[in-house]
Amino acid sequence: MLIALLGLVVSHGLVAAEKLSVFVSVLPQKYFVERVGGDRVEVSVMVGAGESPATYEPGPRQMAALSRAQLYYRIGVPFEDLWMERIMEANPEMSLLDARGGIELRQTEPAGGGDAGEGPVAHGNGRPDPHIWLDPALVKVMVARLRDRLLELDPENEAEYVTNYQEFAFGLERLDRYIQQRLAPIENRTFMVFHPSWGYFAGHYQLRQIPVESEGKEPGARTLARLLDQARGQGVRVIFVQPQFSQAQVQTLARAIGARVEVIDPLAEDYPANLRRVADLIAESNQ
Repeated sequence: MLIALLGLVVSHGLVAAEKLSVFVSVLPQKYFVERVGGDRVEVSVMVGAGESPATYEPGPRQMAALSRAQLYYRIGVPFEDLWMERIMEANPEMSLLDARGGIELRQTEPAGGGDAGEGPVAHGNGRPDPHIWLDPALVKVMVARLRDRLLELDPENEAEYVTNYQEFAFGLERLDRYIQQRLAPIENRTFMVFHPSWGYFAGHYQLRQIPVESEGKEPGARTLARLLDQARGQGVRVIFVQPQFSQAQVQTLARAIGARVEVIDPLAEDYPANLRRVADLIAESNQ
């Protein structure tokens, strides 16, 4: 009996050791990697719940764990600009996959936004918008490349990765259809956001986001007055703010135009539920 138990422990230890150690920058990526990698991956997230990718700095424990990882899956959030080189120096053998590969990036919109119906080359402040995961069609592109990289790193489990990808891709298509159907009847396709996170979502679903702040700077009195005029002119009925930012100015705007404020986190891990909720809130604000 003792020998059998020891064998079971060793067996479980080997299974755990054989998992691919994958690091990601933000929580939605964790969801993607776990859906494609299944039981074959162990996923660690750099920016945890409630933290900001703009101000985040890795701690010593994370850097130590990174030295043993097989894959880093980056996505373009601000902290990567400062830390990616050091992260790779900590583990030169680690594979690096950039989720932005093959995707045409938007520019981050300034406070007040741009013209309705903008495409990927929307005018902005010249900085690429990293929030590509908020468009399910782009996520399908992202996870196809993720599948291929996992196959390279772990070819023995090809069938599992391919099956997981196919199931996830079908799920993304169902999610896309749900949002399309939910938003199809609405006439007012403009919403306001504090931080310009939802540009890819808006572009894919023929919506328009009007950001309140730009590059982390809260608007001054002149910009606020312009935002009030825009919101009234566009009939804005909902303003989204994410939990990492103050709600003070958003609440002031909302009271002035009679809009509702909703806390929505673009970094939420439950990706499908989060996007469905945003679509539902936009649709409900039009009723």
